Amino acid sequence: MTDPVRVLVVGVGHMGLSHALAYHRLDGFQIVGLVARSIAKADLPAELVDYPRFADYGAALAETRPDAVSINTWTDTHAEFALQAMDAGAHVFMEKPIATTVEDAERVVARAKETGRKLVIGYILRVHPSWVKFIEVAKTLGKPLVMRMNLNQQSSGPSWTWHKNLLQSLSPVVDCGVHYVDVMCQMTGAKPVRVHGIGARLSSEVAIHNYGHLHVVFDDGSVGWYEAGWGPMMSEVAYFVKDVVGPKGCVSIVVPQDGQGEARTDAISESADIDQHTKTNALKLHSAAIDANNHFVDKDRWITMADEPGHQDLCDREQEFFLRAIREDLDLTDSMQAAIDSLRIVLAADESFRTGEVVKLS
Repeated sequence: MTDPVRVLVVGVGHMGLSHALAYHRLDGFQIVGLVARSIAKADLPAELVDYPRFADYGAALAETRPDAVSINTWTDTHAEFALQAMDAGAHVFMEKPIATTVEDAERVVARAKETGRKLVIGYILRVHPSWVKFIEVAKTLGKPLVMRMNLNQQSSGPSWTWHKNLLQSLSPVVDCGVHYVDVMCQMTGAKPVRVHGIGARLSSEVAIHNYGHLHVVFDDGSVGWYEAGWGPMMSEVAYFVKDVVGPKGCVSIVVPQDGQGEARTDAISESADIDQHTKTNALKLHSAAIDANNHFVDKDRWITMADEPGHQDLCDREQEFFLRAIREDLDLTDSMQAAIDSLRIVLAADESFRTGEVVKLS
């Protein structure tokens, strides 16, 4: 029998708890500890209350000597925590983004290669079958592609507190944008060459812009934009756009908006509901083929995504992949480089916002 992978979970916020529950449920893992500076006050689900708790990451790492470390903390700690883990002989699962700078991201990837440790970054859409299908269909539309994506979140209560904490170290375009520019890179298979960004600070409660918009140009002529905003002021009109156009037609993720127009006083807003962030419901595929009279040849086709996984199911799938990577010695070179590439694009958008200049990528 193969021994379980002994994992130390660092960070017990929303994503940390979801990943901890995945480790708890999967036979191939054994949790050796949960780490958070405020662990004494943490409200843990019943499944996790009996695991050892630590307030200090370094002490936990030394005491538990884990086979793997799961890093789910604020982004500005990701790189150093990952380096410490790999130097201690542990494989690393890390929530995205991989770091706050390209240089730190490259250091982390280089250390993984040097030590032979597995490094899996939490690009959750890569394990989502509906998003995999979305990318697959987009690749059939010809070149160049026009890719339009956004995820605005009308946050209040605990969600706004969480977003304000995130905004201490990075903008929405960086935090969420890595997912969607990663999708763009997969769709085009092309090299990003130019990035432009705009943004605005819409709240006196935050130090940096809580709204941003990036534009990226690829060397095959494809173009894409991504928009993200957080806060109680954000509109829920067209907050979820996932749309790709090519010479042969277009494909879109379509999410019906039930209950539009109803008053909501204490309910979580739809755009802040994390289960909605990966939800697809259906893909709508349109063909551009026309006859001699310029009439469409084919009717639009719906690709229904039945029984799609929820948020916890996706976290389980991420950790199943992490386990496979460790046990089967998977080559993660491409996915690690993709994490650097997507970070480079979103950080270039932030740089463009600050300088007012287009950023050319070498």
